[in-house]
Amino acid sequence: MAGEIPDLIATARTGTGKGAARQARRDGLVPGIVYGGGSDPLPINIPFNALLKRLKAGRFLSTLFNLKVEGQEDVRVICRGVQRDVVKDLPTHVDFMRLRRTSKVNLFIPVEFVGEEESAGIKRGGVLTVVRPEVELVVTAGDIPEKITLDISGMAIGDVATISNVDLPKGAKPTIDRDFVIANITAPSGLAAAENAEEDSAEEEAEEA
Repeated sequence: MAGEIPDLIATARTGTGKGAARQARRDGLVPGIVYGGGSDPLPINIPFNALLKRLKAGRFLSTLFNLKVEGQEDVRVICRGVQRDVVKDLPTHVDFMRLRRTSKVNLFIPVEFVGEEESAGIKRGGVLTVVRPEVELVVTAGDIPEKITLDISGMAIGDVATISNVDLPKGAKPTIDRDFVIANITAPSGLAAAENAEEDSAEEEAEEA
C-alpha cells in the first residue's frame, strides 16, 4: 500500500447552480463535485490557493487523494476533470470520482534502484542514468504499491534495464505496452574517451597496414 496518500481538504457546498458557484469563487474557493462509488453526488468547495498549488505540482489528474470533508467520511478520489478560465487559465471547477477498493486507476509509482554496490558496471566507474524515475501503472485502488524495485546488481557498463526487468506487484501493469527503458549504465567520460581513442588508434593501424 502506498505510504502516503495526500489529503485534500474541502467543504460541502450547500447551494448548487451558477449563483452558488460564482459566490464560491468570490470567496476564494473553487466549486467541484464528487461522484461515483455508489453514493449521491456531493457538491464541494476547495480553497483556490490550495488547489492551484496542487495543480502546479503536476500529475494532478493521476494522483490519488484522500478527500476530507467535514461531516463526511474520508473517501479516496481521483480527479476526472479541471475546468479553467479561458483567459486566465485558472481553475473554475473540478470533478472528482470516488474509488472503490476494487477500482482500477492510473498512477505514477516511483522506482527504487537497489544493488548498486554489487553492480560490475558501477564498480568500474559506470554511471547509472535514470530514464524513468517513476512509471505509470494501472493499479487497484485498494492495493497501491508505495514503489517498484529495480535490481541493477547484475548490470555492466552499456547494459539497459527495461520494465520487463521489474517484478510488478500483483494486479499492476504498465500503461505503455512496449518494453520501455527505465535506466542504463553508461561509461564515465574518461573511460569512454579512452575507449574511443583505442578504437581510433586501431583503425589507423589497420589503414596503415
